[in-house]
Amino acid sequence: MIYYLIIINILSFIVMGIDKRNAIKNKYRVSEKSLFILSIFGGSIGTFLAMFTFRHKIRKKAFIIGIPLIIIIQLYLLLK
Repeated sequence: MIYYLIIINILSFIVMGIDKRNAIKNKYRVSEKSLFILSIFGGSIGTFLAMFTFRHKIRKKAFIIGIPLIIIIQLYLLLK
């Protein structure tokens, strides 16, 4: 399980970085739905770190509220 979480968080971080680069270059973008799906399936920490590393999606309320909420829910479920 720990390897899965490491891989999904690295993947989420990379995908956010790619989306930020593509946003700057006006190229194909990763959908917000896909970014949330990666987060829900365990990549929420990677997404959260990427948001502030790349300064990406930090003005979107859905991400500023949604990603920390996903992290809280995942921690609750993990510690339950």
